Amino acid sequence: MSGITGTGTGTVTAVSSNGEYSFTKPNRDSITLLPGLGVAGDVHAGVTVKHRSRVAQDPTQPNLRQVHLIHRELFDEVAEQGFEVAPGQLGENVTTQGIDLLSLPTGTLLRIGADAVVEVTGLRNPCLQIEGFQAGLLKQVVGRDEAGNVVRKAGIMSVVRAGGEIRPGDTITAELPEGPHRPLERV
Repeated sequence: MSGITGTGTGTVTAVSSNGEYSFTKPNRDSITLLPGLGVAGDVHAGVTVKHRSRVAQDPTQPNLRQVHLIHRELFDEVAEQGFEVAPGQLGENVTTQGIDLLSLPTGTLLRIGADAVVEVTGLRNPCLQIEGFQAGLLKQVVGRDEAGNVVRKAGIMSVVRAGGEIRPGDTITAELPEGPHRPLERV
């Protein structure tokens, strides 16, 4: 991916939240992460699942999707195919730049700003709402590699381990877990 310097550090380019169910999330000056819950005031915050499809399956499941991060470089990539996407429009809470989110292993800790820490739980599973947002976009953010494996590019999900306020311009530092690394799977 062009513009991504590696897995170690990056920058927050935008933060977004929404207190109502909506595909897009408005950009904010800052958001506050709450340990074990997610983004303060966001409809997806909570200990148990909040995404409607998951609630329908089992409302007691733990919420492994408290904070959604997406890399700004994806917007540049889809722009080359004629799609215009801005921060928050794919429902993410944190838009990043310069950190290869998709290559991080499960359990990576991301230190964001002065205090906040999230633990990476897996890949966002792109849904049909992306197609409703812009026809043809779903095919750009989920596809198959040469071996036929599904490739999901719509960001990663995480849970909040340490709370704090984050805002555009904050630094993101990745701390990889010890031991054998487990690749990200959809959550």
